[in-house]
Amino acid sequence: MMSSERRKRRPVAAVAGAALCAILAAGCGIRTTSVPVDAGPAPSRVPCDMPAQDSSAQPGQSIGAEVYLVCNSQLVAVDRTVPVKEAEAGRLTLAGALLDELREEPPDPERQAGFATDVPSTLRVSGPRAGDPKDALRLSEQPEDLTAEALAQIVCTYTESEALVRGGTVLLGGPGAYAPRGYLCTAETKARPKAVPTLGALRLP
Repeated sequence: MMSSERRKRRPVAAVAGAALCAILAAGCGIRTTSVPVDAGPAPSRVPCDMPAQDSSAQPGQSIGAEVYLVCNSQLVAVDRTVPVKEAEAGRLTLAGALLDELREEPPDPERQAGFATDVPSTLRVSGPRAGDPKDALRLSEQPEDLTAEALAQIVCTYTESEALVRGGTVLLGGPGAYAPRGYLCTAETKARPKAVPTLGALRLP
């Protein structure tokens, strides 16, 4: 008699246990399912990394340079081969060639890696005017009218060349009557080009 009653209680206990587990799972926000769930791969980050470029240019017909592009809201240097003859690489020629690299849309491999440029395609650079310091450069737009990213790209690219800097500072002016001003490229500028100003405190004569 007692063994028969125990056998009757076991199914009841099993049902009660299953119901309790379901209540606890619901209370914890767990949805029960008999189908496996595939959440897919984790989202990938923009690499901002480029393999070394192969240059087929003849020695003396071009020079290697680093230009700064925007990637993942930062400035990242990429290697470029600038078509400037080494023997003819004067300041203005070099400044124009580097600006050309910044004005053009990055090639497909760089775009796929997340690189972009904010420098206007119509921007040009010229030499100093009368009364300007001899190492000043004039842009076809006022530097302060450019976006913060575009100006930071130009300044940081130019500061990589010793021929274009004065005490680590690039002297830039625009088409207006304003005097050229000194611009700096710092680690903070590269990390946050939109937030960190490039304007330096250089005193001009």
